[in-house]
Amino acid sequence: MLKDIFGQAIEAMRHNLRRTMITIIGMAWGIATVVLLLAYGNGFGKAIEAIFSQWGTNLLGAFPGKTSEQVGGSKAGVIIKFTLDDVEHIMETVPGIQHATPVLWKQVPVKNDLHIFTWETDGVMPEIADVQKWSIGQGRFISAEDVNSRAHVAVIGPEAKDKLFGGADALGQTIRVNGIAFQVVGILKPKMQEGDDNVNRIINIPYSTMSDIKDIKYPDGIWMSYQGNHTQIAQAVRKALAQTHHFKPTDKTAVFTADIMEQLAQFRIITIALQVLLMFIGALTLGIAGIGLMNIMLVSVQQRTKEIGVEKALGARRKDILFQFLSEAMVITGIGGLGGMLLAWLVSVFAGRITFYSAIAKGGEAADIRLILSPTIVIVSTTILIVVGLVSGMVPALKASRLNPIDALRYE
Repeated sequence: MLKDIFGQAIEAMRHNLRRTMITIIGMAWGIATVVLLLAYGNGFGKAIEAIFSQWGTNLLGAFPGKTSEQVGGSKAGVIIKFTLDDVEHIMETVPGIQHATPVLWKQVPVKNDLHIFTWETDGVMPEIADVQKWSIGQGRFISAEDVNSRAHVAVIGPEAKDKLFGGADALGQTIRVNGIAFQVVGILKPKMQEGDDNVNRIINIPYSTMSDIKDIKYPDGIWMSYQGNHTQIAQAVRKALAQTHHFKPTDKTAVFTADIMEQLAQFRIITIALQVLLMFIGALTLGIAGIGLMNIMLVSVQQRTKEIGVEKALGARRKDILFQFLSEAMVITGIGGLGGMLLAWLVSVFAGRITFYSAIAKGGEAADIRLILSPTIVIVSTTILIVVGLVSGMVPALKASRLNPIDALRYE
């Protein structure tokens, strides 16, 4: 039965081939638009993830500030100063913390025999490489032995290497940081760098050796990696620091926290909103193609009115006529859908990388937008296509099925 109905649908499509092809092209264009817009939204989300993943999403920073709330007998305005004991206290009292490491920084002159610049120099522990996802391009990172021995060694960023040494080998060479000699033992791999951001110019030296440049008793900040719920861990870190420094955990200015996961969650909301908007625009485009299908099918019903009358006179039931015209609409929708999916796939392959983050960030190509097709996109697009096809085909099919056979036979 179904085979006969679909056979009739194919035959009717062949009889009006030009009209059918125009309708199929319209449906293909509509579904291709839906798929490509959703693929763009998916690629935008992946680009945002790539921007944050270079630092690791399970990254939390704490930085001292000044109290704004009175607590106990202390007035507001007390300056908070971290100590190395705070790092140990966080590791012991906050569940889920994997690493906690202090960091110091200062802008100082950095030079070799040919060049001199003023760059940020950081005093770090070896754990900072794991916490902030630093990767070594050449040489090695700072070791525990370097910290214990107060070694005068430096791990420099890739841009610092290029500006100081150009194409020459930097490993083993000597640079002077604030007038003090350091041997270059490692060069970091580059990270995405926006505008004047200095992330690839930083000079890293052992935390203990930083005492040659500034007081190391009070760290400028603490970076942590963790496992678990980022909100709960950030609150636990704030509570632990509030306990040792006597401020209210709710005092946001006493300690500033940088919660990478919270920032990523905010961007994810924007991404979801964008994807919904793009899906809505794509659905409207496909809906316009569906209106075209509906009009073509209504014309077909009008032209085949006498044929419908003959079929009913020979015993065809209302549902048979309904399925006949609905199947024709669904076959057109199906062929157009397959063609549109293929078109969208070809566009996604040949479009390649669409400039996004690389327009503002050096080395940001990994965070550019790519048209990424996924099973979810195919399922959502197919669902929208089926709904549009059913609605567009149902109206003409109902009209055809409700024709009075006597009036249909008289139709000229």
